Amino acid sequence: MRKFLILLISVSISLPVFVAAQSACTSETAGKSRSQLERELEACNMEIAQWQETLNKTKQESASFARDVAALTAKINAAQANIKGKNIAIANLTKDIAVKQSEISALDARISRGKQAIAAILRKTNDISSYSLLENILSDKTLSDFFVDMDTYASTENALDILFDELRAAIALTESEKVALAKKREAQAAAKAAIEAAKKEVEISQAQKKTLLAVSQNNERTYAQVLADRQAKAAQIRAILFPLVDAGAIPFGTALAYAQEASVKTGVRPALILGVLQQESNLGANVGRCVITNLSSGETRNTATGYLWRNGIHPTRDLPLLQTLLNSLGRDPLSTKVSCPIAGVPGYGGAMGPTQFIPSTWNLIAPKISAYAGKTTPDPWNPSDAIMAAAILLAGNGAAAGTYEAERTAACKYYSGRTCGSARHIASYGNQVMTRASTIQLTMIDPLQNL
Repeated sequence: MRKFLILLISVSISLPVFVAAQSACTSETAGKSRSQLERELEACNMEIAQWQETLNKTKQESASFARDVAALTAKINAAQANIKGKNIAIANLTKDIAVKQSEISALDARISRGKQAIAAILRKTNDISSYSLLENILSDKTLSDFFVDMDTYASTENALDILFDELRAAIALTESEKVALAKKREAQAAAKAAIEAAKKEVEISQAQKKTLLAVSQNNERTYAQVLADRQAKAAQIRAILFPLVDAGAIPFGTALAYAQEASVKTGVRPALILGVLQQESNLGANVGRCVITNLSSGETRNTATGYLWRNGIHPTRDLPLLQTLLNSLGRDPLSTKVSCPIAGVPGYGGAMGPTQFIPSTWNLIAPKISAYAGKTTPDPWNPSDAIMAAAILLAGNGAAAGTYEAERTAACKYYSGRTCGSARHIASYGNQVMTRASTIQLTMIDPLQNL
């Protein structure tokens, strides 16, 4: 019992003194102004940085129960401060969304009024222009009445031009506000998803901390035994087979080594690279199940069902590049599997290897892959080259920034070339990649790094 008390005292001593003072970072956001929320967000960011510094320091200390508990405490507090910061960001975004929605409603009303005014002017113009000069002269109107009508006609046309200009401006502004609103909502959705990921991290860290504290109270187990358990678990993690499209499967430890090497070159988090790799490998029957049957038209055939795809691979953009690549790699273009098109979705198949690159995209980044991997002709079916290619593309899409939103956007662009807000299925892809990346980080990479 005394050993346990000493442990807790040593842990509390190792924690930073800013905890009590940093009360500005709070989860309470209701009824606060934007300026108050922004000050609290700044406080949360400072708290995250301080806890991260504590975490980094504790990792450098010698192995002990106290060190590990302190590291987990710092990790939990950093994640909780991150959650508070995200909640503040969501509160601000909610306010911004309400403002944008109000602006759009006002603009819509303005457009409606403009259309009604234009309709009235058009009716008036039509009434005036329906009479010919002769009809006006032969009518019982005086000459002065005739010229008054002509002036009215001219002023009506002028008013019509002005209204058309105003209506066009209102429509353009409405579309601009709608785009801004979509971005705000996308940022809000990303912040909420990041909170869920952070909560999972807290749950796992708290469970680990609870286990360590329980072990520290039990004199029958030593820290050496804890390390032995971790090493055994690490060996199991490294041996888990990581499925790859048309490349069989490789041990997770090998895939992680490739991802870590790619991360050093590109700055993209290994877990995100592997999350994309796993997502691409698990997409289903449309991935890596077709072979080319016509080297002129690009028609492909599903090897499992025999179905012929006329839009198998783009005949001018991708097919020539694919044939050149396969010839340089010594592969048969009529037996090498590529992705089938997605049923019901416009476009072509023809994506290659574990990370599913179409030939034209692969051709664009091949020089970088060659430079990083030290190969003259990188192979999209080679796991090491494929993982490096995925990291390069993700980095080009902004993933190296490291934030949840940047990584999610990069994943969506990896899939479609567009942002997550472009379509529901694109956002779904990005969300799934981030979920996979979080699971890989928390349950596979972190345990290996915590030895």
